[in-house]
Amino acid sequence: MRSRFVELSDTSKGLLAALVVVICWSGFNIVSRFGSTATFTPFDLAAMRYGVSGALALPFFLKLVPPREWPRHAVLALVGGLGYGLLVYSGFAFAPSAHAGVFVNGGIPFWTVVIVAVMAGFHVARQTVIALLLSSAGLVLIGFQSLFSASAQDEWIGDGLFLAAALSWAVFGLLMRRWQIRPQLGILGIASFSLVTYMPIYLLWLPGNIANAGWGEIGLQAVYQGIIAALLAAGMYSYANQKIGACQASMMLALVPAFSAIGGWLILDEALGITTVIGIVVVSLGALLGASPPGSMARLLSSGLR
Repeated sequence: MRSRFVELSDTSKGLLAALVVVICWSGFNIVSRFGSTATFTPFDLAAMRYGVSGALALPFFLKLVPPREWPRHAVLALVGGLGYGLLVYSGFAFAPSAHAGVFVNGGIPFWTVVIVAVMAGFHVARQTVIALLLSSAGLVLIGFQSLFSASAQDEWIGDGLFLAAALSWAVFGLLMRRWQIRPQLGILGIASFSLVTYMPIYLLWLPGNIANAGWGEIGLQAVYQGIIAALLAAGMYSYANQKIGACQASMMLALVPAFSAIGGWLILDEALGITTVIGIVVVSLGALLGASPPGSMARLLSSGLR
């Protein structure tokens, strides 16, 4: 008897995979910010991400992927591995996690829609544009207090790095879909090429502070960065990308700050202001609309008017 998951439609599978990404990334911003402001340098966090994931992935990559396909995997590693990771970790050294929630998780659907629009001659579904506007407005409301309060002088540097990281991840998602690379093989390639490219440079020339960190700190970052973020979340995003489309999958990431805020309220007893609550509702509507099949909003409205 086939499992219930196998019986689900591709759209349902894609949405479930995207939901796993949202859950994983909801903790990623907090864990990465904690590491960047505590003992580790951004290069340390990248080393734990690529060192752990690459060590796990390399034997399988060499066995499963023929050498003629390696160039494409190297490109994916450049944008979805090294490019994204180094930019976002460097951003955390300047700006708080709330800014990452807005500029990374809002920037990925923004850049994805922009690139798709350019490639399609600026023909983008109205539903997608409305969803992007709703999600962006909701993200600004969620991060309002952090974005518009008296901030550190260099936070704009972090915000710029977050936007660049979002662009890098958007390119990765679109290339994965365009080349139709199986998600599990794509993630193995990213981890493997990131390992062999980055780790020698890190060990020989980049500043590190892992030796001064406790085993608990190292364990937390190694597991979250190297397994949950680099393998599980990236693999699920690639899978969702191919099942429901690049724009729809990226739009779901707008839910990450909303999940983080709700998690902080439930687990850490952090207060939710009225602007945050409104932002959660708005961004959820935008993500739901963006992840829905094209034309679903028009069909829903027409059926409601009958």
